[in-house]
Amino acid sequence: MTQSISAARERRAASTGPRGAAPRRAGARRHGVGFSLVAFAFLTAMAFSTVPTPLYPLYMAKDGFSTFVVTLVFAAYAVGVVISLVLAGHVSDRVGRKKTLVPAIGLELIAAVLFLTSTALPVLLVARVVTGLGVGMVTATATAHLHELHAAHRPGASTQRFELVSTAANIGGLGVGPLVSGVLAQWVTGPLRTPYLVFAVLLLAAMAAVALTPETVEEQFVRPAYRPQRVSLDHGDRAGFTAAAAASFASFAVFGLFTSVAPGFVAGSLHHPSRALAGLIVFAVFGAAAAAQSLTIRLGTAARRGLGLAAQAVGVAALVTGMRTAGLTTFLAGGIVAGVGAGVLFKASVGTVAALAAPAERSEALAGLFLIAYLGLTAPVVGIGLAARSFPVTTVMTWFAGLLWVLLGAVAVLARRRPADA
Repeated sequence: MTQSISAARERRAASTGPRGAAPRRAGARRHGVGFSLVAFAFLTAMAFSTVPTPLYPLYMAKDGFSTFVVTLVFAAYAVGVVISLVLAGHVSDRVGRKKTLVPAIGLELIAAVLFLTSTALPVLLVARVVTGLGVGMVTATATAHLHELHAAHRPGASTQRFELVSTAANIGGLGVGPLVSGVLAQWVTGPLRTPYLVFAVLLLAAMAAVALTPETVEEQFVRPAYRPQRVSLDHGDRAGFTAAAAASFASFAVFGLFTSVAPGFVAGSLHHPSRALAGLIVFAVFGAAAAAQSLTIRLGTAARRGLGLAAQAVGVAALVTGMRTAGLTTFLAGGIVAGVGAGVLFKASVGTVAALAAPAERSEALAGLFLIAYLGLTAPVVGIGLAARSFPVTTVMTWFAGLLWVLLGAVAVLARRRPADA
């Protein structure tokens, strides 16, 4: 009996004393490894979404697609993202991060298989919609999972690592996809198959990585009834929300331009058909956006907004100048500066809406902001595709720039009408 009591005391001491810290350290290490695994999966999923970007001119040459058809294929992706954000972007809060991420990446794997089976337009449209459905689930879920894994790995630490890694995986991943697919399409056989085959393998690895990661959401034995994500566009300060929404629309219009028709412009108007170059340009734009978001992390919302407005306005001007003069260097410099502006301006918009909305309505407000942003991703690009059927591309791009400058001016005016923010 005495020995049993002594043994029990020793076990309790082992669990609460210095030796008891070992399981806690092991758990923290496991969450740290999980953080890296989810970051890899997040980056892979976002990169896959932009794999077709430098390949669009090849589809145009092979199947006779016009610029307008390319914009429709691109718009199909945005439709999938919006549907997914509204219907499934929030379900991981209930069912768990892993149970959402694995099927989401699985949808992208299905899209990769579709791309491998055919280059026919109906198949491309379906593949892009399926890709969008997966990305809409991945974006919110992976971001939340990274935040929770970071907190479990480094309790009480600054969130700067989480912010840097999530930005790099999200926005940076959008640039990695075209870079990889452009290089493969340039120097490897089967340019319309090899990039998707490579990413199919990477997506399988991403699914395995998520499966090995600790879950961070406790299982709910009694789950509330499902409802779609509520979307709200009014949060008291209409001028502030309208300014943020217009800024998001303008930012995503630049992103949409470079992930859809820009490679065709480089190959046609600028006479540089290299797929690797097209991928490098898109990578530079999104890399600049991700870097700018990270480097301006200490700036207030108003300062970010001002920087974003100025950089985007100047960048778009240089972009159009490069197209009109057939100057690749000017075009690339304009794209990078516009990417910096778009990245910083969108981050400022998210900060504005998050501050405007009450905590209980924050997800609804951000859902509304993302809905408008994805309209900006599609509507201007489709408009460019339609206009390019009747007018020279340089003329259409000049119109695009003019409308964007008007929109940026409106954002500046609306922002002045509300109290200064931090």
